[in-house]
Amino acid sequence: MNNSPSPPLAADSLAPAPADRSGDWPDHVRNLYAYSASSLGGNLIGAVVVLILYIGFAPPLTLALWGSCFAAQWLYRFWIARRFSAIQTRPDTDFRLWRSRWVAGVYASGTTWGAAAWLLYGSGGAIQQIGLILTIYSFCVAAVPVLAEQRTVFLVFIGLCFVPTVLAIAKEGSLYSLELSGVLLLVMGMTSVLGRNYRQAMDRVIELKTRTEQLLEQLRLEKAAADEARRAAEVANRAKTQFFAAASHDLRQPLHAVGLFAEALRNKSRDEEVIQLVNSINSSVDALEGLFSELLDITKIDTGAVESRPQNFSLREVFARLRLHYEPTAFEKGLELKFRGGQHHAFADPMLVDRILRNLISNAIRYTEDGGVLVSCRQRGERLLLQVWDSGIGIQETEQTRVFEEFYQVQPEQPLPANQRKGLGLGLAIVRRLAGLMNAPLTLRSQPGRGTVFSLVVPVGKAVRAAESPAARPPLGLTLQQRLVVVVEDEPAVRDGLEVLLKGWGATVAAFDSVAECRHWAEQAHRQGQHPDLVIVDYRLDHTSTGIEALLALREHFGAGLPAIMVTGSSTASLDAEASRHNFHLLIKPVVPTKLRAMIAFKLGVRSK
Repeated sequence: MNNSPSPPLAADSLAPAPADRSGDWPDHVRNLYAYSASSLGGNLIGAVVVLILYIGFAPPLTLALWGSCFAAQWLYRFWIARRFSAIQTRPDTDFRLWRSRWVAGVYASGTTWGAAAWLLYGSGGAIQQIGLILTIYSFCVAAVPVLAEQRTVFLVFIGLCFVPTVLAIAKEGSLYSLELSGVLLLVMGMTSVLGRNYRQAMDRVIELKTRTEQLLEQLRLEKAAADEARRAAEVANRAKTQFFAAASHDLRQPLHAVGLFAEALRNKSRDEEVIQLVNSINSSVDALEGLFSELLDITKIDTGAVESRPQNFSLREVFARLRLHYEPTAFEKGLELKFRGGQHHAFADPMLVDRILRNLISNAIRYTEDGGVLVSCRQRGERLLLQVWDSGIGIQETEQTRVFEEFYQVQPEQPLPANQRKGLGLGLAIVRRLAGLMNAPLTLRSQPGRGTVFSLVVPVGKAVRAAESPAARPPLGLTLQQRLVVVVEDEPAVRDGLEVLLKGWGATVAAFDSVAECRHWAEQAHRQGQHPDLVIVDYRLDHTSTGIEALLALREHFGAGLPAIMVTGSSTASLDAEASRHNFHLLIKPVVPTKLRAMIAFKLGVRSK
């Protein structure tokens, strides 16, 4: 069953209200104070965490001084919240004054957390430092939905939190401290960008909501314009789908960079608790990526943007794409991924069948720890029986009728491994809806502890020319030591994060931001006898070039067998076709470092450690 995640340690967990909408001050200011209790509670918990971390490490006088400052600002915010609650209904209430007091409280809170970093960072060890940085960063992230619409207040708040933190780290003067300061500056910039994107997204949502309300009112008042209003509503729905797609792509970039920098931080420390914190960050990034993709799929189906267009197609081509996508994941877990019955042809929508099988295979791999996954196709009269078998944990009989519900999650008898992300409860709901669009029967059989099989029935099709599957690549080595990896990525934060991460794994990295630079380097490297072992390229490099052009430029000099991984924020059917045509594997941003490492290990023919 879906368990909604608890909110992060809330710094200013208050209802957002844009500062420039001064025409309705009473409601605006009441919204600001609405969640004062949870905000104050979150601040108090954060202060207790910091005090516990630094007792015995920081000078008692310094700790007492910071605790007194925190108590003063906390009591001030507590007082204004209680006082406003008592007088907000009075007709003579000066709401502008109370908003100014609220803003002063926010600034005082940011100053207090910035002072914590300045006063305490140098006093503790790695655990205290990491704990302090993550506590302060959690308050900045929690402030995004609260303060993003009030741009000045938001920027001042994260500045008050981040700038003293960066200075406190940098003043140590070591190479590690300077590198970490640079990472935090990038994180600060990405947080600012995230706030801007959130503000734009909220404005668009409000705009769409307003337009929808106007359309509904028009339908009630002007029945004669019903057809026109219906067309406008459909346009609004398509705009909403486009908005979700654009928001998903924009938010994937900073999330992708966060995962890379977190892994780089892991390489700077061998402390087990630090490694566990980095693993938690990567798991959260992976969960957000899954949420973006599944919400976008649900939205497209609900708005009618997905239609079934049946045609004859070869299952061999579908299986080849699925093998390209899921072999590395199965390989990393030590599972066998087999495909049988690719010689058959079906009459259905090949993209919908592909999407259904992707969700089923992903679930099968996620919940299987030993054995393997089998994707098979068998003919039954005029029908084809497509099945996905696994030897995983299985599903209890009482839950089998509910697994296709939205946000419902199976509760396994034994907990999943700590490093394995639990599903979001949308994958099988998407499968059921897509099967319904094709009028294709979908069934489930499962035995707890022994495995599960999902079955999809589609009509038999006529023979078409089968595409050749890409040839398997032989093992190339054991580690990334003395490996030359070419990175082509035009986003500076992502490129820098990849370079730091790959070098931390022992690789030599040649990084470029354009096709022209990549081609120029390839010509020189070829003359000097250099040969890259792997290429990692972004799909969209600028307005006119793609990563495919960069890959082709490299293969002109180093051969068509040069292993390649393409990382992109967009997932389209055309990219799957390009991956099969040009023999590369796709990764969708944000990519957690463990998934990237698994893919690199697969491309080089080794198991990652």
